[in-house]
Amino acid sequence: MPATELGPDGWRKPWSGGNGGSCVEAKRLNDGRVALRQSTDPDGPALIYTNYEITTFIQGAKAGEADFLLG
Repeated sequence: MPATELGPDGWRKPWSGGNGGSCVEAKRLNDGRVALRQSTDPDGPALIYTNYEITTFIQGAKAGEADFLLG
């Protein structure tokens, strides 16, 4: 869905590094789902995840299951 349909308020950068401002932004929606968008393209698409999906992803990342994505 276009991120603009979710409004400009409530977007946060849960993590950021020395990447020149290119970050993922997250927004918790009223129904408990989570939207993610690219900070450098706030008018672009937003990916929407259920609470279960985002919880499972974060728990898996904390457990090292996403380490294969690192260089």
